[in-house]
This record gives sequence, C-alpha cells and structure tokens, in this order.
Amino acid sequence: MATIKTKDYDPLKITVLLGTHIASGFADGTFVTANRSNQTWTVSRGASGESARAKSNDKSGTIEITLMQTSLTNDFLSAQMLLDESSLSSGKFPFTLIDSHGTTVLAATEAWVQQPASVEYGKEMSDRVWTIESGDIDFFVGGTALPAE
Repeated sequence: MATIKTKDYDPLKITVLLGTHIASGFADGTFVTANRSNQTWTVSRGASGESARAKSNDKSGTIEITLMQTSLTNDFLSAQMLLDESSLSSGKFPFTLIDSHGTTVLAATEAWVQQPASVEYGKEMSDRVWTIESGDIDFFVGGTALPAE
C-alpha cells in the first residue's frame, strides 16, 4: 500500500521580487493576489448548437500586494510610482513571484504601480493594498507544497 505523504506550506517560502527589491512586511492573511485581465479562451455558440472558441493573446493582468503599514516595501512602491508620474516609463520594474516550496512562478518583465495604496490611520495599524499592473504576465500555477522530508 502506498504511503501518502503530508505536504507542508510555509508563507516564508513565497518570494516576491519587485525589480531588485525583495518585498517584505506582508500583512496577515492573503498577501498576494494575481489575476489575468481576460480569459484565455472565449466560446461562441451557434443557433444549431455548434461552438467555436477564440484565443485571447492578452496576457495583461493585475497583482495586489497587501503589506503591513510598517513595511519598507511601501517606500519602494511609492518611489516607483513617483518616478513613473514624473518621468514616463521610469517607474517600471520586473515582477517575479516564486514559491520555493512548490512550483508556482509568476513573472512579468515590466510592471508598474497602477494606483497607490489607500491610507488610513486609527487606533490599530492598518494594511496597505497596492495594485500593480503588467501588460504581459506569465503564470505557472503549480502545486503549493512539496512533500515533507
């Protein structure tokens, strides 16, 4: 009988590179969400029931990164946004997400801050949610955990 091995997940094994900056200070809970802007395929159906699909070559998408209020990555993203606003194209940077305890990799040669994080202050610290956009994100969504050793 085959032995089923328990798999582990460790959020510390998720590395987010923004150019040469290694993102840190992620908020508790979901800290990265990435999506393509459009479906890869859309289906059209005829009156007789036939169907055809059309491929979208649009690989654009958005990435949301949720950081603690105290994260130095807020400073990096603010600086990139200000560069982009003051000098067109200067704020672009490569984006890479690597799950080193699994096989998921997301990569974009050019990404930019779509909009700054909202800012709020209160009795307790609040998170900063940054939206990053790219015109061409490669997705390889693999297993999220390797077998425990």
